[in-house]
Amino acid sequence: MKLIGFWALAVLTACSTYQEPTLPNLTLDQAVKSSLRNPVNTKRDIYRHPLETLNFFEVQPNMSVVEISPSGGWYTEILAPYLAAWGDYIISEPPADPNGYTKPRQEWMAKHPLIAETVRVTAFQPPLMVEIAEENSVDRVLTFRNVHNWPGDEGKQAAFNGFFKALKPGGILGVVEHRASPKTKYDPKSGYMLEADVIKFAEKAGFKLLGKSEINANPKDTTNYPDGVWTLPPRLKLGDKDKAKYLAIGESDRMTLKFVKPTSKQR
Repeated sequence: MKLIGFWALAVLTACSTYQEPTLPNLTLDQAVKSSLRNPVNTKRDIYRHPLETLNFFEVQPNMSVVEISPSGGWYTEILAPYLAAWGDYIISEPPADPNGYTKPRQEWMAKHPLIAETVRVTAFQPPLMVEIAEENSVDRVLTFRNVHNWPGDEGKQAAFNGFFKALKPGGILGVVEHRASPKTKYDPKSGYMLEADVIKFAEKAGFKLLGKSEINANPKDTTNYPDGVWTLPPRLKLGDKDKAKYLAIGESDRMTLKFVKPTSKQR
């Protein structure tokens, strides 16, 4: 009887201490500071300002949020845990990844399977694949340093049209993009975009500009380099050539734009 009692006590003790894994329930500040993030990525917060940027885009934990082409998953490490418990995080990206850009993100997802199970993936490859979510279904569409990658004016306009269709009336589109200087000759192959052009694509799709922020501005960036924006960190395409110079400049000057899909009353 004593032996049976011992094992019964052991089982009861084990049951009382076991806890079913749960999804994180974080504030935005906690998500940004979370140990879930890769330390290599957190070092770039001084250039990317995730807390200020996501607050500017008014992202809340119970929202449905589409991130466009997150690639290695820099923002995924913040948004996926932040939205896991109450929201809906959707990744929309090209169906093929021949260069392996998404590998770091996939590895992060594998380490956090409970969070990964909450993430949806849809196809995005303008101008043909732009149905990133059901019509009028999401609260936020966010794109970070992607607009320059979409092919020509046709691809860019198709992308913004798709964003408009997916957002609920009153939903917000947040855009962060390398900003070309109006003081130098604009090179469309440089990786930079003219702010006026980005606004033009958005407004043509039906959006209204809600606001601009200088959160991600860098006045040291002249935007005029041998290999475009990729000359600067984190890419440092020239390798050790003038490396100290480009590290001193830091990452690119970026526009941060907030657009709204008008409600019927706002139109």
